[in-house]
Amino acid sequence: MFETLKNAFKVKEIRKKIFITLLILLVYRIGCYIPVPGLNSDTFTDVITGNTFLELMNGITGGSLAQGTLFALGIGPYINASIIMQLLCVGIPALERLSKQGEEGKKKIAQITRFLTLILAIIQSVGIILAFGNSALTPQYFWDQEWLLWIFMIVVYSAGAMLTMWLGERITDYGVGNGISLLIFLGIISTAATALINTFSSAFEGGTFTFAPILSIIIFIVLAVIIFALIVTVDLSERRIPVQYAKQVKGRKMYGGQSTVIPIKISGSGVMPLIFAFAILSLPDLIMGLFFSESSAYENYVEWFSGGQGTLGWLYILILCLLIFAFSFFYAQIQFNPEDVSKSIQQNGGFIPGIRPGRPTADYLKKISRRITLFGAIFLSLVAFVPSLVFSFAGDENLLSVFSTTGILIIVSVALEFDKQLQSQLMMKNYKGFLK
Repeated sequence: MFETLKNAFKVKEIRKKIFITLLILLVYRIGCYIPVPGLNSDTFTDVITGNTFLELMNGITGGSLAQGTLFALGIGPYINASIIMQLLCVGIPALERLSKQGEEGKKKIAQITRFLTLILAIIQSVGIILAFGNSALTPQYFWDQEWLLWIFMIVVYSAGAMLTMWLGERITDYGVGNGISLLIFLGIISTAATALINTFSSAFEGGTFTFAPILSIIIFIVLAVIIFALIVTVDLSERRIPVQYAKQVKGRKMYGGQSTVIPIKISGSGVMPLIFAFAILSLPDLIMGLFFSESSAYENYVEWFSGGQGTLGWLYILILCLLIFAFSFFYAQIQFNPEDVSKSIQQNGGFIPGIRPGRPTADYLKKISRRITLFGAIFLSLVAFVPSLVFSFAGDENLLSVFSTTGILIIVSVALEFDKQLQSQLMMKNYKGFLK
């Protein structure tokens, strides 16, 4: 990756895109520190602490949710809107046809996603105000009119979410690309940097030097490098199915006769199964933690089920693994359709060696896809628990909360995708054409 960055800075156009990307990311980080009038941010921090779902969202937003700043919602509403649109495009035939209409269809889908993002941003803004209660609001800034403060907060947080979406789209259009993913990546990295700085500064508290926090940082960094290396190895692995195309003579020219492969990645669904599984399991924890935190039912839930407090309950582990498996196979069916691939191979005069074209090819691809998806689901299940267990050896709670399992996969996938984007743009700039 460092070699790719070095070569990218040598090309003027790519260097310009990198600087535009860095400038937009800087604007985003500045927005994460802009306070909102009429809000007591200390209440936000107290409520978020100990809640699994809110801590995950706070990590993605780079800590802005805990501070109640302009970008407190971050890119969350857009992510939820995109996920909902993906599911609707599969279940609603009209949207499915629209998604297959090329560039024009994609523009219409993107416009619908933006409207849905606005609706979700308004709903989440209202939810934040209701959940955190009047203790977080200071109506004296608005002539003691609480209703006016509510309208102001909803407008500000909804506008912050839409502005975040706009910044991500500008990175995609004028920067390196994958703007939304880079915003999430920056939020997680910022949270990690803050936790590392706090741990390092704790070594000098009270005017005396303590080596234990420094040792925790060293152990944490070593374990993080090892885990990242293992995840990258699995993330880049794929099963390549050979495809042979028959020779065809048309006039005086001969076409075909070439060999290619169909790559099927082990973790082709990426982090989406984990996000869905954690979101579903965290929803009861979120609702009960905000509204029924003092009840005995919530205490029993935390003790026997929730993974947010103490050790992981066996029921939590079991249901989380089942959800990861279910969503892994669901996303595999969305991304890879054996019937369509088989039909495309047959129409172009190709075949898989040893497999007859048509239905046998589709059955063979379906069998291979199921086996690979099974290994991918097992990998995601391990990733869901192993990092937290390994990082516990660091011995520091701040460092342990830095990288959630979802955050680790997001960092790895975004970094690899960023490297691929730079390599593809370098290849396009270095390609001189067949005339030269």
